[in-house]
Amino acid sequence: LYMSFQDWDLFTPARFVGLANFGHLLTADPLFLIALRNTVVYTVGTLVPTVLISLVVAALLNRKLKGISIFRTVIFLPLAVSSVVTAVVWHFVFNTDDGLLNTMLGWIGIGPVPWLLEPGWAMVSLCMVSVWKSVPFATVVLLAAMAGVPHTLYEAARIDGASELRQFFSITVPLIRGALSFVVVISIINAFQAFDQVYVLTGGHGGPETGTYVLGIMLFQHAFAFLDFGYASALAWVMFAILLSLTALQLWLSRRRSLEL
Repeated sequence: LYMSFQDWDLFTPARFVGLANFGHLLTADPLFLIALRNTVVYTVGTLVPTVLISLVVAALLNRKLKGISIFRTVIFLPLAVSSVVTAVVWHFVFNTDDGLLNTMLGWIGIGPVPWLLEPGWAMVSLCMVSVWKSVPFATVVLLAAMAGVPHTLYEAARIDGASELRQFFSITVPLIRGALSFVVVISIINAFQAFDQVYVLTGGHGGPETGTYVLGIMLFQHAFAFLDFGYASALAWVMFAILLSLTALQLWLSRRRSLEL
């Protein structure tokens, strides 16, 4: 916080500039709007698929089926892999010329897709990797919540003639609302803090035509490429304020729904 009010390049004495860093960031830096827009797109593109896929996967893993433990192990494997290692492997998968994904698409007659070479496709690729990495953690949380739902409720619903789909939306989802809220908040925080996967997949310059220039990359550039630590600190506090506001809003909405119930 102290550094955010300074102009400091690490090598010369810090100079107090007051709110100048915040003023320039919020009113005169066009890259901030680009980074904020990309971060919002990335957050939505990661959050929505993660929650939906995790709900479905957790519901499937919650069933007592033979060999289900094997599928649970496969689903949870990405949790044990480093984010950087994951990004490096996916970088080879997304290679335009001889990547695994384009090779498989060629088998069905689809031409090579410039996954990491065009802004739109680069963001799609980044979201795909992030969802693949985020789903296991969200699944663990939701699966634990589903395991705590009383089976007597499902038995009563079956007696009343409710289908499995109706049981899921009328019993499971309402009773795991707290876990869902937690997953949403954590997913938003992780998306706003995204850096390592973005850096490895599309580079520290923000990808093709700043297509993946998110707030984490902007923070890294100003702090360690431009050595503008005061400006980077101001950006960090703006990111904190945004996350705090979104988290408070989510908690307020959750409490309001609980009171209505």
